[in-house]
Amino acid sequence: MSEARVTDRAGPAAPQERKASLRVRPTAPIVPPGNVSGNALMLVIAIMAFLACLTLGAVSMVRSTAQSWQSQISREITIQIKPDEKLDMEKALADARDLALTFEGTTDGTIVDKAATARLLEPWLGEGLDIDDLPVPRLVIITIDEQNPPDFAAMRAMLTETIPQAYLDDHRTWVDRLVAMAHTTALIGTGVLVLVFSAMVLTVIFATRGTLSGNRHIVEVLHFVGAEAGFVASEFQKHFLKISLKGAGAGGLLAAACFAIASFWQSRSLATPQSDQATAMFGSFSIGYTGYLGIAAVMIVIALLTTLTARFTVMRTIYEIDLIRSDPARIDGNQT
Repeated sequence: MSEARVTDRAGPAAPQERKASLRVRPTAPIVPPGNVSGNALMLVIAIMAFLACLTLGAVSMVRSTAQSWQSQISREITIQIKPDEKLDMEKALADARDLALTFEGTTDGTIVDKAATARLLEPWLGEGLDIDDLPVPRLVIITIDEQNPPDFAAMRAMLTETIPQAYLDDHRTWVDRLVAMAHTTALIGTGVLVLVFSAMVLTVIFATRGTLSGNRHIVEVLHFVGAEAGFVASEFQKHFLKISLKGAGAGGLLAAACFAIASFWQSRSLATPQSDQATAMFGSFSIGYTGYLGIAAVMIVIALLTTLTARFTVMRTIYEIDLIRSDPARIDGNQT
């Protein structure tokens, strides 16, 4: 009786011990999650992503600055009135403004007063100028509609007939030169961007293939034990996608942070010599939402490029293994 009880007690415990011994261990990733080659590839991707995003933002900034300059010049025309002994300058300025505003396509007119004229001449003639003692032309600035500009030829003829000392400057020459300069600058920037992207693509491809060459033995073992080529490629693809997303994300976010910090500094230091010099040389450091979308697109392109390179390289490796298995004589050729 006692033996039966012992058997009953021991009976349920034995299957539980067997289940515990047969419990499956947690699976480890096929590709090592972190090694020296993977970290090096991540660093390379981060550096190339940073340079590509920085170049893209710079090109976007140059284009927007050139367009802003062109728009500012094309929005205004200037009427210049030369001084004359028989001319009432203030009346001539008012008449020129009123005459220009009678044309369709003009929106506003501003007379540059004596104080503003003196400030314009301060860099060359110094302070404390008396405009009345100098034969300095006076200016009238007319704002025009860019989409529907006035008839400049008719305005110029009427001004000359009414006020012979008046001269209309529509800035066409400067606008044409600025457009040519903007196109040249944008073309140069696009060329630099293409070179940086080409270097980035080649660097990422070769770095990915170099990293995969160190894991070739894993591909061979998996293929020999019967793993399908698509499964092996997908495992490596997931691994390198994570690496590329981390590297591209770090480089892209660092580039975006650089532009954001520069834009914040420029907005906080307006009307200072440092900010004025930087604005004159580089324009506004703000790249807008299109620039940040471009940075995000660069990050996605780098991640896809790395992932596809990893997949194609693994498939190529498996194809070479199959060739060697079908013809062992190819081993020497592949080794050389």
